[in-house]
Amino acid sequence: MVGTSEDRSEIAFFDVETTVPTRSGQGFAILEFGAILVCPRKLVELQSFSTLVRPADLSRISTLSVRCYGITKEAVISAPSFMDIADIVYDILHGRIWAGHNILRFDCARIREAFAEINRPAPEPKGTIDSLAVLTQKFGRRAGDMKMATLATYFGLGQQTHRSLDDVRMNLEVLKYCATVLFLESSLPDILTDKSWVSPNATTRSRRKVENSVERASKNVNTPSSSFSVEIHSTSQTSDEMEEIHPILSPVMPNTGKVTGDLIESISARSDPFNLAALSDEMIKDPLMEEEKSLSTEQSFTASASGGSNGCTDFLEADNVSIPSLNVTSVPFYCGSQKIQVLHKNFPLQVLCRHLKVRFGISTKFFDHTVRPRLSFVVNAPPSLCQVLDTCDNLAQKLSVDSGSCSEWRSVVTRKPGFDNYPTVRLHLPTVADGDDIRCITEIYRKDSSATQRLVFSRFDNVELESLFTPGNLVDAYFSLDAYDYQQNAGIRAVARKLIIYAK
Repeated sequence: MVGTSEDRSEIAFFDVETTVPTRSGQGFAILEFGAILVCPRKLVELQSFSTLVRPADLSRISTLSVRCYGITKEAVISAPSFMDIADIVYDILHGRIWAGHNILRFDCARIREAFAEINRPAPEPKGTIDSLAVLTQKFGRRAGDMKMATLATYFGLGQQTHRSLDDVRMNLEVLKYCATVLFLESSLPDILTDKSWVSPNATTRSRRKVENSVERASKNVNTPSSSFSVEIHSTSQTSDEMEEIHPILSPVMPNTGKVTGDLIESISARSDPFNLAALSDEMIKDPLMEEEKSLSTEQSFTASASGGSNGCTDFLEADNVSIPSLNVTSVPFYCGSQKIQVLHKNFPLQVLCRHLKVRFGISTKFFDHTVRPRLSFVVNAPPSLCQVLDTCDNLAQKLSVDSGSCSEWRSVVTRKPGFDNYPTVRLHLPTVADGDDIRCITEIYRKDSSATQRLVFSRFDNVELESLFTPGNLVDAYFSLDAYDYQQNAGIRAVARKLIIYAK
């Protein structure tokens, strides 16, 4: 058992393995908890604890759960319940810095849910380090999709077992390797950083750049546009002791909205490429949105592709798609990663569907870390379109599961309970940053009885877009299918490349 420490200065790396929900609203049940306590100065494991956990409802351990984690009903039937281990979990986590991969959106939530189910207060962290956020900023372009398995392969650490204790130890090793690479790159002479063998992500910040980044971070972390605020949490250590603590593991606190002055002064006094103060306005960067931006830029329309205002030569009408000719394949994406691509007769599928009725207008309530709106609207889906998308959905989901993904699959066609005869599809409108402005890169046309006119937006205008996509309007939609698998959610999205809106 992990003992209690008065100052509780150790970093608690932890991981939970859970059931995989097989239907909407089912939720997760913890099957395994594993944690190690790590010395923040030397980054060595001090103590460890792990146990299987018996869920209250064994029927929630589905075939998919077993395939993902290898944890069967028979394995946990004699294991303790979460209530039995709650005291130990609380002692490990409460008042310590929490660390793990994707813990802010997944593991932390599962811990709080588990304590709520047994009517006990959940442990609270002194600080939180999500290695997904840290390493996405530093390694996103070179290490693929940022899953732990991909990172482990990148550094030659072997295969991920998807078992809690193995995963937290692998997480610590990945951070050590990343920190070593970043340290070496930042230490190279400037003339060498231009060589092709040095990663394009390598940065050597000047003192002025660091000071500017800290100033920007201190101004931005408390803005309401962020999903959560970030604090660089100072401790009682002296400045000499703080130098010894590994800089990439500087603890991050959500929901406090400030950067402590002592640490800002410490950062400004030295050029530290790892310190998170300069990254505090980047910590909630969504890799999925960065992927969207890249794809959107590369796939923006050309005149030849759009075929003018009367149609797109590369797009198939839903009625003309041959269902038996649909298939999916994995294609190279970022370094070492794969991405699902939907094909029709071995060419990327692009669909045209005419006279779709707008069900719900432009949604602008979701933003990424740059305060760029994630634009989308919902249309009714005719039977021919549903048949195409359902087939693509089933094929892609099977490939996703066969590839080892444990993410919850989200269907591209939405069927609400009680409205099964009125399926809908959400069409996404990609945006890009243009200097200080944001603009939608989907080609948008307005058609009336006399002409079809292309609408040009110099910048994002919420009111103008909302006026175009009002419920009941008809629209011709030219869209592609983009697969995603990010933070326990996977699926395919319909990305609008061109829209023709019929004037009423």
